[in-house]
Amino acid sequence: MYVYTVFAAYLETQFFGDEEPNAGIYTMAIFAVTFVMRPVGSWFFGRFADRHGRRPALVFSISLMAASSLVIAVTPTRESIGAAAVVILVLCRLLQGFATGGEYGTSATYMSEAATPGRRGFFSSFQYVTLVGGHVLAQLMLLLQQSLLTDAQIEAWGWRVAFAFGAVSAVVVLWLRTAMDESLPELDEGTARRSGSLVELVTAYPRQLALCFLVTMGGTIAFYTYSVTGPSIVKGAYADAGMTATWINFAALVLLMLIQPLGGLLSDKVGRKPLLVAFGIGGVLWTYAFITLLPQVTSPLGSFAMLAGTYVLLTGYTSINAIVKAELFPAHVRALGVGLGYALANSAFGGTAPLVYEAAKSREATGAFAIYVTVAIAASLVVYVFFLKNKAPTALDAEQGLSTGSREAARV
Repeated sequence: MYVYTVFAAYLETQFFGDEEPNAGIYTMAIFAVTFVMRPVGSWFFGRFADRHGRRPALVFSISLMAASSLVIAVTPTRESIGAAAVVILVLCRLLQGFATGGEYGTSATYMSEAATPGRRGFFSSFQYVTLVGGHVLAQLMLLLQQSLLTDAQIEAWGWRVAFAFGAVSAVVVLWLRTAMDESLPELDEGTARRSGSLVELVTAYPRQLALCFLVTMGGTIAFYTYSVTGPSIVKGAYADAGMTATWINFAALVLLMLIQPLGGLLSDKVGRKPLLVAFGIGGVLWTYAFITLLPQVTSPLGSFAMLAGTYVLLTGYTSINAIVKAELFPAHVRALGVGLGYALANSAFGGTAPLVYEAAKSREATGAFAIYVTVAIAASLVVYVFFLKNKAPTALDAEQGLSTGSREAARV
């Protein structure tokens, strides 16, 4: 996914041509339309994971991601096959969206179920270590290419190498996941028959599904605004400064990746709610300044400081969002509930954020975009404050037979 956003500027000319004035908006529109398939993927893979196990669902979804990246890497450009190039790109991105929609819920579920009681926040935080790690690898690939190749070479074929590398990386992840143990608990016959049922999820757990959506809403729009739009703004600010922007973005993303386990560990000590509330308050107070001031910063150290501080704030959501959602649902609908609640909010608010920003920027209305993001975070903050409990018994506790006393002992 992140190879696409990191190399978006090079894709514009290859798939839309130099003469297209709206190439940037179209490129981000393809990024956004991918998210249409995420709810479909979350339903398909969530149902599959709840019925047949977390491991085969993860293997299947990663295989689709790898295949899609490889096809993009070898797709002819607009100059060779005309508009068919864009059609192939869109189809591959839709397939990636389908696979990613299933991968999130299943991986969040697996890491939460496999975690040791009292360390669930820490272990589940590694979901975003790997997610942000993909972004870091994409930025590293761009750094290497900018060091070794000219812009013309990157535009001509360097971006293909990046997508091919993404496919190979996915295969490595696939190999690692084939060796992992299954985390789906053994269910009684009656419960097993209801596993992965959308009807069961909607009728028996509507509150949990709504909470999953609302918890995600503010977090996902902040994540894509801060970690996708933010680096894009930095690129624009240092467009004539060689590799400066790439180094700034790379260093900030490495920081974001490394501090995820710290957020998870903290949540195991103080609970999940304080971190989410801190993120929500910070997001409401900071987002407008971030969007409007970051383009004006001309000091590399200042740009890095703004990104780094924002990523520390964002960690209050990213490091624990998987475990917060997994703790809402029982095992037989957990992958489906987590995946669908996340995917619906992610599609509506997260994936569209870079496109909405590009459209707002073209109309000199970035302030309005900042207000839009702030309102979404504020809505989720209300949920964090009034509808989530701290250190309350969870579905995972019930499955592992933990009493209140043993839950507290496990957290020490």
